[in-house]
Amino acid sequence: MSFWRKVLAIMRKDVISEMRSKEIVFSVLVFALLSVVVFNFAFSADTETMNLIAPGVLWVTFAFSGVLSLNRAFIIEREAGCMEALLSSPVSRETIYIGKVLGSLVFMLLVEIIILPAFSLLFNINVFSWELITITLFATIGFVAVGTLFAAMAVNTKAREMVLPILFLPIISPVIIAAVKASGQALAGEGWGEILTWLDIIIAFDIVFTTASYLVFSFVIEE
Repeated sequence: MSFWRKVLAIMRKDVISEMRSKEIVFSVLVFALLSVVVFNFAFSADTETMNLIAPGVLWVTFAFSGVLSLNRAFIIEREAGCMEALLSSPVSRETIYIGKVLGSLVFMLLVEIIILPAFSLLFNINVFSWELITITLFATIGFVAVGTLFAAMAVNTKAREMVLPILFLPIISPVIIAAVKASGQALAGEGWGEILTWLDIIIAFDIVFTTASYLVFSFVIEE
């Protein structure tokens, strides 16, 4: 079996398991929608003010929803006793990492696809632009790629629900900051020239930290 067939098999296992339980998507989606609604009531103001705070609100919602989703990625396998079976299967640790990343990416993108229209409706802001979609995609890739490594690291600790955000959020903060800045420019209708400065930071982070996570995952998962 080729590398990518093994990766897709792991991703398919996670997707099918989630389709049956609906534990991750439903809990994350409820949290994200509630966050958007609460922020909308908390910051009810004129259009100019809403445009200023909208990027921050959007990425705070995405970030904490993503942490909640990543926290469950390995906890379910640990609680069900499937982690040992996964590690003893005839696949490399790198294959497990890529499969887990793709599975978590599917879940997070699904939540974002649902959240963006709700955000647009509540904040009366047009979020359907190629600039914002591109920013969201690349930022989410970096978020999930690094988050999967830290989720695997945190799953073996007693206070794993607290350990993951404490360890992960400081590392991922450059992506969140760059995504907020780039999203603000995209929502303001600015062109690619202004947005690319921040988008380049996100892409550079994705390349460097995804590669590093891929290389060290085998050591982390064995601990």
